[in-house]
Amino acid sequence: MDTYLETERLALRRFTADDADLLIELDSDPAVMRFLSGGEATAPEIVRERQLPSVLAGYERWDGDLGLFAAYEKDGGAFIGWFCLRPEPDGPRDETELGYRLRQASWGKGYATEVSGALLHKGFTELGLRTVWGETMAMNRGSRNVMEKLGMTLTDRIPASPDMQMVEGAEHGGVRYEITGEQWARR
Repeated sequence: MDTYLETERLALRRFTADDADLLIELDSDPAVMRFLSGGEATAPEIVRERQLPSVLAGYERWDGDLGLFAAYEKDGGAFIGWFCLRPEPDGPRDETELGYRLRQASWGKGYATEVSGALLHKGFTELGLRTVWGETMAMNRGSRNVMEKLGMTLTDRIPASPDMQMVEGAEHGGVRYEITGEQWARR
């Protein structure tokens, strides 16, 4: 495995064209998709024909430094989900989104905080990032807690987009958290 990042318990690698089934399985769990699609699974053809090709193209666009990365337990090798550190498609390279999607069996183990903290470290010390941001639904207390533990601060409230109206708590909208390299260095 070509490792992108390692933490105490997990290893991240770039996705390959053979990984569609991992993403399809992850996105088929209604609990995982609760705050993303109201629990509706992502259609397999969308993963195969749109999402995975976009992920792979991102590695080329950002020289393999940024993108969406498959996460595995180092002890046993189980796929637990993915993490991302990537700019908006037309955004500046030094302003990246931090995000993740984990299998339900991996919730509550501290993986999101562990890997997200390591991604911030890599981003600010090796990749020259200026700002890292993350967004979630206002009601997604678990993800909000992760961002707060990382020292990210609430910077904006975002209305739910029309395609998110079926998501629980859409009436409360979303939230955006950010941290700059300077803020991270002072932690």
